[in-house]
Amino acid sequence: MAYDLPLIWQSPDWPQLHADHQRIQEVLSRARRAQGIVEGRLALVGYEHRLTLEAEAWSQDALATAAIEGERYDLAAVRSSIERRLGVGEQDGPSAPRHVEGLLDIMQDAVTGSREPLTHQRLHGWQAALFPTGYSGMRRISVGAYRTHREPMQIVSGAQGREKVHYVAPPSDRLPVEMEAFVTWFNGTTGKDPLVTAALAHVWFETVHPFEDGNGRVGRALIDLVLAREMGPSSRLIRTSQRLLEERKAYYDELEAAQHGSADVTRWVLWFLEQVRVSCERATSTIDATLAKARFWTEHQDPDITARQRKVLNVLLDAGPGGFTGGMSTRKYESIGATSRATASRELQQLEELGFLRRVGAGRSTRYYIAIDGWGPESEGGTDATADGSVA
Repeated sequence: MAYDLPLIWQSPDWPQLHADHQRIQEVLSRARRAQGIVEGRLALVGYEHRLTLEAEAWSQDALATAAIEGERYDLAAVRSSIERRLGVGEQDGPSAPRHVEGLLDIMQDAVTGSREPLTHQRLHGWQAALFPTGYSGMRRISVGAYRTHREPMQIVSGAQGREKVHYVAPPSDRLPVEMEAFVTWFNGTTGKDPLVTAALAHVWFETVHPFEDGNGRVGRALIDLVLAREMGPSSRLIRTSQRLLEERKAYYDELEAAQHGSADVTRWVLWFLEQVRVSCERATSTIDATLAKARFWTEHQDPDITARQRKVLNVLLDAGPGGFTGGMSTRKYESIGATSRATASRELQQLEELGFLRRVGAGRSTRYYIAIDGWGPESEGGTDATADGSVA
């Protein structure tokens, strides 16, 4: 597995991996196995359910890639835009602002156009979509073009006046040759291992840092593109940006370490592959929960229950195994179902008698759990529910 990536600015052979690095092979094998399990599970999911899974994963990953940069998007607006794009769900939520739609445009193009060559114009279009007004905050920036300013491009953190410089990118006059080398390499990676390619593409792009702003989001879209080459739209379920957000400090630390010192980026690739493995394992858990929910309703499609009872059952099912801490109590049912204590108690007992729920405890300690093996109190560790049935 030899990767010779000629980034002229830093060294004739940066970045590189040792072809005989056994550790990479071991970690890569684990990540690939986890990815294979995701694809195997997906084969059991119907088309409509798969689209629903993709919509939710895409929504969460869009929020995550923005949050890594300190931006907060409205989930309802993001979700409704994605539902309209995929033709699933209610599709009647609020509209997203132009810059949010721009990010979704990038993520969509990366996946649906994964087989198309990467070009400078395509990268310029991605970056421009993030800044439709030509401004980043209050600052006017170059949009739809690589940076040209003479000042050094620095990656900094900390309060004004006490900034810490983590990295200085190559000067603007080097960008034509740097980006030409990158694009040429990227288009020649088809057929090589996509997980390693994604790791190398991301660290290379972030090291060159070709734009005045938006480099992180564009660089993570490149990860999406590489994974989609192999998995297609189902690659959205991997949610790499969500994992990178969870490990945000380590993510930045590992990128910084790869951008300094020797030309060997093995440490970064190992770290990245581990994050993909975790993301794949979580995707499998999500798919398993979806399959369990579908089986549950198939097995319980005959009994006549109220809309309120169905709503509460869906809250429990959506939370997944261990996702609804403390089980369903009469008080929680009363709040979620907007009903009286007596009605809540009676309807919970009915759901138990019909086999929808299992009861644990007695008296004030009575709790109900969805009647799916492995979804009882022993699997708890998730989150509680709010009065509207959402997960807090």
